[in-house]
Amino acid sequence: MTIFGPPSPTRCGSPRGETDMAILVDRDTRVLVQGITGKSGILQTKSLIDYGTAVVAGVTPGKAGTAVEGVPVFNSVADAVRDVSPNAAISFVPPLFAKDAAMEAMESGIKLLVLTMEGIPKHDVLDILSYASGRGVRVLGPGTAGVISPGKCKLGAHPARMFREGKVGVVSKSGALSYEVGKTLTDAGIGQSTVVALGGGPIWGTTQRDIVKLFNEDPETEIIVLLGEIGGGTEIAAAEFIAESVRKPVVSLIVGRAAPEGKSLGHAGAIIRGNKGTAASKMEALEKAGACLAASPAQVVELIRKLG
Repeated sequence: MTIFGPPSPTRCGSPRGETDMAILVDRDTRVLVQGITGKSGILQTKSLIDYGTAVVAGVTPGKAGTAVEGVPVFNSVADAVRDVSPNAAISFVPPLFAKDAAMEAMESGIKLLVLTMEGIPKHDVLDILSYASGRGVRVLGPGTAGVISPGKCKLGAHPARMFREGKVGVVSKSGALSYEVGKTLTDAGIGQSTVVALGGGPIWGTTQRDIVKLFNEDPETEIIVLLGEIGGGTEIAAAEFIAESVRKPVVSLIVGRAAPEGKSLGHAGAIIRGNKGTAASKMEALEKAGACLAASPAQVVELIRKLG
């Protein structure tokens, strides 16, 4: 197996790109925190503010008139939208109440919704995603670590010290893998345009294909890093899109290559069933699409340096 696959000036060739805004979040993102007065809400609100994210509102029913880290708390999303105009929301609402909170946010005009919690009932997730699709809302998660555009905005749990501003876009299912690869890139002096962790599944709002498409259209991203794992078929769908439409270099790392059938990596979506979802099948599809295959985070760095 060759690392670079067939010669291609569009993917494993020279990167292209101009300076522009990041994907999903940027300096103009105005954040609302649902469940802001809970333990996770309080801790994460402080983390977002410390990074420089514009957190303009929080929502906890019955807590209107209070504040968390100087952020005003409202009884409803509609009240917050009326008074301070947030355009993105991150939810720390417990799983059994997550659907109602998500619906409220979307009904109030929020266009980016980050669902951090795991364990939301599947039928509730399907209802959320169906409603989001009809209203043009982008949903990250459930179970997502969120998104960070270094130097611009952090909307999730990504440790700020592991990332720096640059031209490499990173998409991963796993939050932990996105942290590891982000830190490896940063330690090597390679910055990132945006880093997105989608969540563990088995049902997602935004997929790897969706984020690869956004990176392909983003003038601020010159190289795309796709991080995958065993189980499911989302990497295959992304590979098909890469083959058809992507004109930027793509580097991919698939973890779990030695996992046997039925093995889980800890995510609900990371389970092999027969030949479906194996690392080998995903690597083959990505190589055929023209992606450069890495065997480790360190090799991701090596390939990016060759491409740059």
